Amino acid sequence: MHSIPPTFSIPTKSLLFIVLTFFLFATQSQAQSKDPSPISFPTPKNIDHMLVYLQRDPNTNTLIYALNLKENGTLKTDNPIEVYWIRYGEKGQKKDLGYIQRKFAYGIDTKKLATDKYEFRFVSHKKLPFYLQRSSDKSYHVTVMINNHLIRVTRLFIRIQGGSFWLPNVKYAEVEGIDEASGKPIVERINVK
Repeated sequence: MHSIPPTFSIPTKSLLFIVLTFFLFATQSQAQSKDPSPISFPTPKNIDHMLVYLQRDPNTNTLIYALNLKENGTLKTDNPIEVYWIRYGEKGQKKDLGYIQRKFAYGIDTKKLATDKYEFRFVSHKKLPFYLQRSSDKSYHVTVMINNHLIRVTRLFIRIQGGSFWLPNVKYAEVEGIDEASGKPIVERINVK
């Protein structure tokens, strides 16, 4: 004789609670796997000749990479990119990088490749070349090739969780911009370890 397995029923409210709990857990797991910053960052506005901006934990202070122009409006070919802070975490003032920041963290090394074309690399991550180039519309843009995508870069983000001043625990970097092939917005993540 076969017995019929006992059945049980879950009240509708309990079932709804289980489904909602599962959904919330799944959503939190996805967010944790992406590891976004808990900080809400401002978008720099009205910055003269800005090419790219860089934001990172642990605060909203933002690095600006802008064209470095002479008084007559032409590019300074020996140092085409000016790097400075906008100190949003303080009074929103402009501030130069300190020596250590310039030489070991956020500064760049630049090399002229041709007329109106430069390669630059961050002093803290020299593996990845970026390019400053004048386009047909006479404006300059920064590009980088990541995962077979040529990206016109607008924003860089560095996710830092803990560590120390000299050895921050960098989880990843993201490059945001426009995919030159499709014209669509793109974000590519780079593991920097």
